[in-house]
Amino acid sequence: MSDDRKQYAAACHCGTVRFHVRLTDEFNTIRRCTCSYCRMRGAIAASAALSDIEFEAGEDNLTLYQFNTGTAKHYFCKTCGIYTHHQRRSNPNQFGINVACIDGVSPFDFAAVEVMDGVSHPADSSAGPRIAGILRFEPAT
Repeated sequence: MSDDRKQYAAACHCGTVRFHVRLTDEFNTIRRCTCSYCRMRGAIAASAALSDIEFEAGEDNLTLYQFNTGTAKHYFCKTCGIYTHHQRRSNPNQFGINVACIDGVSPFDFAAVEVMDGVSHPADSSAGPRIAGILRFEPAT
């Protein structure tokens, strides 16, 4: 079976951590989150299956941060501190990929980004995922 999805090159700020990734549904899965950690981090993430990330270099230079339930695994470059990806608590079979790490992509490329309610996390109730709001970017003219 062939995989026709585009493969993206990605890296941290200093270039020590480099990887290729195939997104689950291109950039249609972009989102932010309202949990205490994501609020402070501020990154936009796109979804990828765990098997769809391949490290070219620097995987050994990643550091791991976990908090609260310890389910989500947040990865950062030890050298420059940039968050590259995380294994999701809401779906441990997926990574959230920092779109700013993908070559040629900026968080400001997206006019509107769904913000998921991470304070009332879907894993903590039977209610399921809830959109808390929409983050908008409108370039100045």
